[in-house]
Amino acid sequence: MSGELLAYRPWRGTFRPPGWSVWPIARLALLMIFRRKLFWALYALALFIFFLYFFGQYMLFWAESMMDQGSIPFFGRNVSPRQLTQPLRQGALKLNGQGEMYLNFFWYQGYSLMMVLALAGSILVGNDIRHGSLPFYLSKPLTPSHYLAGKCLAVTVFVNMVTTLPALALFVQFGVLDESDYFTEQPHLILGIVGYGLILSVVLSLVLVALAVGLRKTVPMIMAWTTLFFFFRRLADALVIRLNYDPRWRLIDLWNDLFVVGSACMDTRTLTYGAQPEVWEAGLVLAAVSLLCLTYVVRRIRAVEVIS
Repeated sequence: MSGELLAYRPWRGTFRPPGWSVWPIARLALLMIFRRKLFWALYALALFIFFLYFFGQYMLFWAESMMDQGSIPFFGRNVSPRQLTQPLRQGALKLNGQGEMYLNFFWYQGYSLMMVLALAGSILVGNDIRHGSLPFYLSKPLTPSHYLAGKCLAVTVFVNMVTTLPALALFVQFGVLDESDYFTEQPHLILGIVGYGLILSVVLSLVLVALAVGLRKTVPMIMAWTTLFFFFRRLADALVIRLNYDPRWRLIDLWNDLFVVGSACMDTRTLTYGAQPEVWEAGLVLAAVSLLCLTYVVRRIRAVEVIS
């Protein structure tokens, strides 16, 4: 029987190496998450912090332009411009255009990022193992590294949507509003923002995929994620701040380790939230955790490949 009678059609596209399969795997994973309304609700929560910084900068420069006036109207009250500029520049947001401002922004965005990734973990990887989709991927001319790279690329997109891209937007906004040569005076901040985002992407994607491969289901995934990034943070604060233990006990808090390394990327250690370990110590912990997660995931995926 000829192929025409069976309605078979030859492939007319361009043949590409297996490495190109990383993007389709990531694209499918992104579409699975983007269809969830809960994701967009959590992302809107993350954008709330961004808009707080975004409109805060507009308010800051507006108040500074009114410095020659004794008072300005503000929500039905007359306040001096300095009463607005001082809390904005020296308060919790640190709207000064320096590295500490972006470092603080990454810290606050971490809460929303953890919730987004907790939702994404079981959907991206756990469901592939629970429902038997992983052997389908590995039956193609792929290797476990292609599958892992595709899933990590999807997680990288989520991380940068919440942290890096909004931080770069704030950098551009501050440079446009500032009357000085901000872009030429602070070019290292772009590298710092991108570098911090890259470190977050690599470490969090490997940790998330490893937890999703091991736990698979959503509820255990959320519990483990909460323990890893919230419980250990409180435990480290209690040991170091309240009990005056050595600052190296903060190394058990992965998000704080990322913050310490990120402070080196921003070339600032002013926002340390108490005594901190050295940058190289935090970097060593992150490298060890990433290597362990990578080894575990590759072994689990190869085991599925052999069984299939």
